[in-house]
Amino acid sequence: MIHKTAVILCGGKGTRLGSLGKKIPKSLVKIHKYPIIWYIVNALHYHSINHFILPLGYKGHLIKNYLKKNKEFNNLNIDLIDTGLETTISRRIFYIRNKIKSENFVLLNGDAIFDFNLSKILNKHKKNNFDITFLGCSAPLNYGIVGIKNKKIISFERDIEFDLVKSKKKENFSGYTFSGISVIKSKLVKNNFKSYLNFEREFYPKIIKKHKSNFESISGFWHSIDNIKDINILNQNENIKKYRNIKKIQKKFKSNEKKFLEK
Repeated sequence: MIHKTAVILCGGKGTRLGSLGKKIPKSLVKIHKYPIIWYIVNALHYHSINHFILPLGYKGHLIKNYLKKNKEFNNLNIDLIDTGLETTISRRIFYIRNKIKSENFVLLNGDAIFDFNLSKILNKHKKNNFDITFLGCSAPLNYGIVGIKNKKIISFERDIEFDLVKSKKKENFSGYTFSGISVIKSKLVKNNFKSYLNFEREFYPKIIKKHKSNFESISGFWHSIDNIKDINILNQNENIKKYRNIKKIQKKFKSNEKKFLEK
């Protein structure tokens, strides 16, 4: 069997979830009756990921119990590894790096629901022999914006989504929103990086400087769950577009799940 590994980071405490975060890890927060981890594993499996590594931390036993008790996950190759309660992300990845079975692996956070053509991105990454591919997304902006076109103010808007930012300090610089998902050559995590206090800020710049990097914008659905407001946006039926997206995703994954169990 050709292995395709994904590492799902789900050891954090979810402190911005308030009282809910004190009861369960963020990955078990339910969106339309299904926990976030259900959406993530199904999304990855739909795109041929067949090996999952979960570095567990805060209330990791609850994630472990959920995955073991649900029969749809019984036939999947899932490594549930306790990596400590107060462990940094750098150390969590370092501790599990030798369990990665594929030449390239997907690294992602366990707090976002998504549905896009991951297979296409994986194929492009491999075909072009990239060392790392960053996946960009759109994200909600918490501030109001003044819309300008041809130097004329045309609107004032709130609650829009953005994917690109510009910096006053850096001329001709454009920055794209990072989804928290990347495709990485496994050999890049063989070095010692466990002392990094912030994995993204210390690991990624070094990789970009020395290795072949790529960027892909997600064309599809992506929604991060960071706080109670993010949960409500997806769970409230009033948000028609996102509500329909979630229901569509559920139907798609359930259908794929049924086919898999029938094999």
